[in-house]
Amino acid sequence: MRIRTSPPVDDRAAPRVPAGRLAGLSLIVGCALLLTACTEREGTAAPVRPTVTSTAAPSAALALALADRYHRAGGDESVYAIQREAGPDEAPLLILRTTHTDSGHALFEQQRDSVLSYLTRSEQLSTSEGYLMDVFGAHGALLHRWDARS
Repeated sequence: MRIRTSPPVDDRAAPRVPAGRLAGLSLIVGCALLLTACTEREGTAAPVRPTVTSTAAPSAALALALADRYHRAGGDESVYAIQREAGPDEAPLLILRTTHTDSGHALFEQQRDSVLSYLTRSEQLSTSEGYLMDVFGAHGALLHRWDARS
């Protein structure tokens, strides 16, 4: 005895679909199946988390932006980053990055005076407690370390 596992199919009852539409219909049905398969899994997807944890700009971006403002005010183009940080005893720490590779004292004094003049005049830097300044050269080497605390 033969056991039938599915009902018989009557070909006359099924609508005929043209071959061109069949490919498009197959694509739509395939996409729908994929989408439902992806959304049916529960508990396997990573929880949604914010991609930004802070609205503050990274310190490198701030240093570049400060140097850009310094350049627009007529500052030395070889200084490509100026970073302001809190130093010891309420004296600010200034970190300059320059394209120079030599540690000539005259060049350092010129850059120091130019940057300090700009920062005190335009960026409200207070040097009442003195300041510290580190200058790094083109290859990241420390060219100068200046302590002007009183």
